[in-house]
Amino acid sequence: MGTLQGKTVLITSGGTLEKWDRVRGHTNLSKGSMGCYLAEAALAAGANVLYMHGYFAQLPTNKDKMRTIRFEGIEDLGEKVRHAVQEEHVDIVIMAAAGSDWLIDKVYDQSGILIEETGKMPSDEPPIIHFKKAPKVLGQIKGWNPEVTLVGFKLEATDDEEFLLSRARLRMESASAQFMVANSSQSLYGGDEPHWIVPANGKPIKVMGKQKTAEALIDLL
Repeated sequence: MGTLQGKTVLITSGGTLEKWDRVRGHTNLSKGSMGCYLAEAALAAGANVLYMHGYFAQLPTNKDKMRTIRFEGIEDLGEKVRHAVQEEHVDIVIMAAAGSDWLIDKVYDQSGILIEETGKMPSDEPPIIHFKKAPKVLGQIKGWNPEVTLVGFKLEATDDEEFLLSRARLRMESASAQFMVANSSQSLYGGDEPHWIVPANGKPIKVMGKQKTAEALIDLL
């Protein structure tokens, strides 16, 4: 494995939690296992690891040897990533977190009356929730700091390898990332599914399983 001695690697991991009120919210099925594998591999390669994790995400075994920061929603994650890459010396950013695509916009009761109380929505009847599009943090990072090496992840609900890789390349180009890791949504349910490491220049590398993918990516970095 290559050395990252003296480098600071920021790894985001797990799912975002978008609150509806003070007791409810929506998230996704990401558990943060890929982020844990990445953090352990980066630590083994000599890096200083900054591990940003979601509310319900797993923590690495050697978390005491890393700096850990918890985030909640996608906007909170974006602000913490922005602060890190602008205010601290970060060499590599690996965006393994599964960010929400949707944020709460407005909530109405069944009569169409806007619910503005954020403490706890009434439970007598289901609310009517209007969503809005969430910001894409990956696409903003190079604007915050063009010098970082950026790695993104692209998950699609497909078994079509060519489609998956084409989507990964589009995301990589739009974010000016150096690498994208592409995988099917089936990987949410197991640790041995195929992943493709897609470089900005060169052919994709197919790796089986999350741990081997994490180690291969860190080796490339």
